[in-house]
Amino acid sequence: MTATRVLVLNSGSSSVKYQLLDMRDSTRLAVGLVERIGEQGSRLKHTPLTDGGEARERTGAIADHAAALKAVAEELAKDGLGLDSPELAAIGHRVVHGGQSFTEPTVIDGTVLAEIERLIPVAPLHNPANLTGIRTAQALRPDLPQVAVFDTAFHTTMPESAARYAIDVETADAHRVRRYGFHGTSHAYVSRATAKLLGRAPEDVNVIVLHLGNGASASAVRGGRCVDTSMGLTPLEGLVMGTRSGDMDPAVIFHLMRVGGMSTDDIDTLLNKKSGLIGLCGDNDMREISRRIDEGDERAKLAFDIYIHRLKKYIGAYCAVLGRVDAIAFTAGVGENAARVREAAIAGLEPLGPVVDADLNAVRGDEARLISPAGARVAVAVVPTDEELEIAAQTYALVDR
Repeated sequence: MTATRVLVLNSGSSSVKYQLLDMRDSTRLAVGLVERIGEQGSRLKHTPLTDGGEARERTGAIADHAAALKAVAEELAKDGLGLDSPELAAIGHRVVHGGQSFTEPTVIDGTVLAEIERLIPVAPLHNPANLTGIRTAQALRPDLPQVAVFDTAFHTTMPESAARYAIDVETADAHRVRRYGFHGTSHAYVSRATAKLLGRAPEDVNVIVLHLGNGASASAVRGGRCVDTSMGLTPLEGLVMGTRSGDMDPAVIFHLMRVGGMSTDDIDTLLNKKSGLIGLCGDNDMREISRRIDEGDERAKLAFDIYIHRLKKYIGAYCAVLGRVDAIAFTAGVGENAARVREAAIAGLEPLGPVVDADLNAVRGDEARLISPAGARVAVAVVPTDEELEIAAQTYALVDR
């Protein structure tokens, strides 16, 4: 029997998201989430997707990631999908930061683990949790290929002119300071799916991808290769996000230290957790912000306008970077569901080619779709992202090869 299943793990500091897929036809067999790991109120929600299975939930203390993955394995086994199945081909792990070392999915060995660990200083919130998930999975199935799929890999095709900051080269190189970009699996998937929607090969299409969730990033993709992206050394750079500031004058940091008496930790918390939409209006849920705007809330309206202003600037900039744009694709929670954001982001850019049809934009759905009128010079699309499928596909292609 040929093994065709891939378990995808996304390990956070106190959570594990997982999906089990059969790569013969990309069918999802089970999905789940373990959250609040290390607390008394831990919760595991597991949903089998075969034979009419119903969602199950278990609560109670889950001490660590090892206990979490053991619980996941137990739930999968109840559905005949256990980790000991000969049909399981590999485990694919989302790893946030791969630096310059990893440009493609990689089978994990000691050297790979050491490099992921070496990159912790530039991804202190994510890489340690990713490592914990990998090591725990290796202990459960030491005989099985474990593959790392890096958020940064898709962006390693950026030219040096886009990836370099204009600071002293020796200092930058000594401390690995450069623009890496993130959400790479989403940008890769969506750029290809957009080309498919247009009935063209990815190599023939130039796409601006707008991944708009609580974290948000934009990318310019020329012929299937990223040539620029909005996030940088960390996910803080770029667009206005749910709780992150995005672009700002770096001297603001010095000002807050000297005049505000704030520590580096205080400023880190401010810019990553207390800025963006939540800092501007107290909400980081675009649905709530839209409701407040409809009720005449000026603070919510200003936050929305700042969000859209930054988004328009990046769309315009990437039109210039690409020269020819075939499509603009909205994805992730806000991009897929907030018609108001899509309409406002494109409004006024019509001379550049993109146009939004109001009726098409108002339609909700789970499928990739065009929201621009027929004949528009630049197509505008809504393309639901599928990072888990992208990780599974990259993992399976590697181990199958």
